[in-house]
Parts: sequence; C-alpha cells; structure tokens
Amino acid sequence: MNQELELELTFLAKELPKEIKTAKPTRIVDIYIPDIPEHSHLRLRQKGEKYEITKKMPVTTGNASEQIEQTIPLTPEEFMALASCSQKRVAKDRYCVDIEGKAAEVDVFVDNLKGLVLIDFEFDTVEEKAVFKAPKTVLADVTQEDFIAGGLLAGKTYNDILPELERFNYKRIK
Repeated sequence: MNQELELELTFLAKELPKEIKTAKPTRIVDIYIPDIPEHSHLRLRQKGEKYEITKKMPVTTGNASEQIEQTIPLTPEEFMALASCSQKRVAKDRYCVDIEGKAAEVDVFVDNLKGLVLIDFEFDTVEEKAVFKAPKTVLADVTQEDFIAGGLLAGKTYNDILPELERFNYKRIK
C-alpha cells in the first residue's frame, strides 16, 4: 500500500488551455463507494490500463487542499468485482501538461458532466502551495468547494451543479 500527503489546489477553467492541444489524454473512470449522497472517501479508479482503490481523507477537517491518500493497486478482475458495488461514477479525460511552468492536470469531464473543466496543481511543500500564483487560464479556486469533490460530482449531471457553477460565472466549455 502506498500512502502519501497530497498538496493540491483545484480551479475552474476559463477555457481549454492551449497546452492540451499536443497532449494525449488518459480516460479516467472513478467509482465512489459506498453509493451514498454524502462524499464517499473510498474511490475505485481505472486510469487507462491501471486499476486501483484509494482512500482519501483531509489532514484537517474543512481543508481539502491537504489530503492523506492510501492507494492499493488492483487487477482488472478485482476492479470489475468491486465496480458493481456502486453506481456513483464520473468519467473524464485527463491531460498532464505544464501551464506557465507548473505541472498541471486538466480534467475535461465527459458524459453527464460534459462542459466542466477543472485544473489541478500539485505541490511538494505547503510553502510552495501558499505562494502559488494562478495562471490566466483559470477562473476561480474551488479547492474548498464541496460540490466539486469527486465523490459528490459522481452521479450528477452538468445541470445538477449549474447553480454552484453560476456563483463563479463559469461558462460551459465546449
């Protein structure tokens, strides 16, 4: 089992970053267990040909920018057996690119959440995260917004989260 501290900030995108034009995306399917309305902290993930189960918990309650992640690799058969436990799913294409010199993960959601684009930046230290200046391609920092957490996005449609997105003047990205 792999355990690590994840330091991350999540932003709504203003537009599709130009950097993704030359990057090859990886399709990610996340399934959250248990299948409950609240945020599930246990996530099954298929990332290309890689399968895993992760438990992700905030270090401090109310601070989603610092999480402890415990991840166990799975075989495709283990993944498929566990996947039947929940209908709470979300799919996205992830582009790993550099934006203004900083490594970023651009998540372009598909299916029911088509039009939603999030950009994550990960950091090695709390200090690095504290001094980060957001690039021009982002609209708003939504790291602490519950509605954007994967376990709460799973199973929703774009229209379900539209009132939350409108608070940030987010425009659907095509």
